Amino acid sequence: MTSLTRRTLLAGTAAAAAWRALPALAAAPHSFKHGAFDVMVVSDGHLVLPTSFLAPDAKADERAALLKAAGQTGDSYNSPTNVTLLKHGNDLILIDMGSGDRFMPSAGKLWENLKVAGIDKAKITKVIFTHGHPDHLWGAVDELDELMLPDAAFYVGAAEWDFWHGDNATRGLPAERAGFVTGARRNYAAIKDRVVMMKDGDEIVPGLQIVSTPGHTQGHVSIALKGSEDLIITGDAVAHPTISFAHPEWRTTADHIPDLGAATRAKLLDRLATDKAKLIGFHLPYPGTGHVEKKDNAYRFVAT
Repeated sequence: MTSLTRRTLLAGTAAAAAWRALPALAAAPHSFKHGAFDVMVVSDGHLVLPTSFLAPDAKADERAALLKAAGQTGDSYNSPTNVTLLKHGNDLILIDMGSGDRFMPSAGKLWENLKVAGIDKAKITKVIFTHGHPDHLWGAVDELDELMLPDAAFYVGAAEWDFWHGDNATRGLPAERAGFVTGARRNYAAIKDRVVMMKDGDEIVPGLQIVSTPGHTQGHVSIALKGSEDLIITGDAVAHPTISFAHPEWRTTADHIPDLGAATRAKLLDRLATDKAKLIGFHLPYPGTGHVEKKDNAYRFVAT
């Protein structure tokens, strides 16, 4: 599989005010109501990734056709990073914290965009992490390794926490991802006194349930919100607007356990399509909202 290195990546009240009409941004916040939740999607910027990073084992012509359909014909592509903020009662709940200032210059825009959207980050009460990769976790601390949200409670999948702190995090990952381990441990250390471990089926607030979606990482989770239909907020269980849906079975370089990632992806897409659930995808075209339809023995993403 294609190696993923930093060089390759870089080449290739106040809370209520969140839901008012917002000033124009490069990627303006996207807000809507879902059941008991007010939902806002805010951009953290984007990653620059090599197209060879996607499904390296697939037939080149089939992969190229799907990339072309997504408007990605060069050697690299921009992968959006969409962070979700939920308002539920007195809680403001952030799903992931973006890249911070140490991963890519094209990312780490979350706090700036929240501020322009009228969100006081000090009002955020809970953070739920889908997994421990840089673009989801490294925004937890500032340049001095101090917590960005010192008064919030942080929720991490127990299996994810155990993976990044275990020997397999260094032995089981390619050498070029050693920095991922260092960064995960640095950010987790900052939240250790405020962390709550979670597992599949846990309800964080009424109507918000944790869904285990392993494979991308050992303890990757998604979030299900109850409403007239379900809404699934996923990190990287699906990560590309054409490839992840047309060929969920294709292995991807980014997945720690590629075969499990593929099986999880197929199961999740079947649930989304069968239940006619809404979807927010962290790496889908901004704001990452839409639904899934069955198509030609596979699936397609329909943006909304």
